[in-house]
Amino acid sequence: MDRLKLVLQYFQSNSESISNGICIVLALVSVKLYTSFDFNCPCLPQYNKLYSLGVMIVPPVIFFFLGVLVNRHTGVMMDEWLRPAGNRPKNPAVVKYLFSAMIQRALLAPMVWILVTLLDGKIFICAFSVSVDPALFSGAPNNTGLDMTKIMAKVPCKEDVIFRNSSFRKAVSRYVRCYSQAVGWSILLFLILLGALGRLVKPCFDDHAKFLQTRYWSNYLDVEQRLFDETCVLHARDFARKCVVQFFEDMREDTILHLPHPPFFAVIREDLEEEEERLHGITKQEQVEQLLNKWYYSKPELDVTRFAYKPQPCVTWEDSEGRTLYSDL
Repeated sequence: MDRLKLVLQYFQSNSESISNGICIVLALVSVKLYTSFDFNCPCLPQYNKLYSLGVMIVPPVIFFFLGVLVNRHTGVMMDEWLRPAGNRPKNPAVVKYLFSAMIQRALLAPMVWILVTLLDGKIFICAFSVSVDPALFSGAPNNTGLDMTKIMAKVPCKEDVIFRNSSFRKAVSRYVRCYSQAVGWSILLFLILLGALGRLVKPCFDDHAKFLQTRYWSNYLDVEQRLFDETCVLHARDFARKCVVQFFEDMREDTILHLPHPPFFAVIREDLEEEEERLHGITKQEQVEQLLNKWYYSKPELDVTRFAYKPQPCVTWEDSEGRTLYSDL
């Protein structure tokens, strides 16, 4: 239980960890979906390959776009790519980094689906059993009245009557499954080698300082967007609270029957005074719309020197004769 809590805390620590967790969940869902999927080959020469390739390609495409959809880097990348320059110039390296991170995470679940199907071999047998030369195997049923193409198309259907007490179907299935697993293991090995070479060779050709800068500003964009959304929620809550209380105050003053002053109104007034600071003077709809419009078209430049160098009060101690004993200047 403690390990599960640690894992959850890791995935909740930042948006990158959350994106990794979502991609891992999608990969596990793809495995579970395939194991629970009842694959039935049509066993017809003109449909076997089409149906099998559809099962092997369509779900990965769905998982890919689902991974793009749930990845937070997608929204951050599109916002940075499409926004007007304004007071802050665009950084193509950041957009490229976010796009690369999004694609890598979105490809995880589709690749898991493809590898699982290849290592299992059923779909590969259905698609390519017709392409196998039957002369390589003995015991082919030749008294069925069917041509050899239709017989080979029925190899995935082990319950077919023409393959009762026949080792021909098992031999062909084993042969095609071996090819399928060989392709699957080859793709897995290639991906592992590609990732290892990328980790080892990329630092030799890329400027690591620029990479750190790009990663920093990509994280900054993500954090800035989340903080902006959270601040908008707080501002909207305070704005709505003030409007609602003001409405009931006006109704109480306009009514003929002077109702007793509820005690909680005093508490609300105190809360409204505190909320006044959080509204930052933005108290009208036109001001809110202008603020949001300014944020989109001219984001503030990345300079916080007026906060960093804000003057601090100094403290000086003197004795009775006016001599300075301590000063924090």
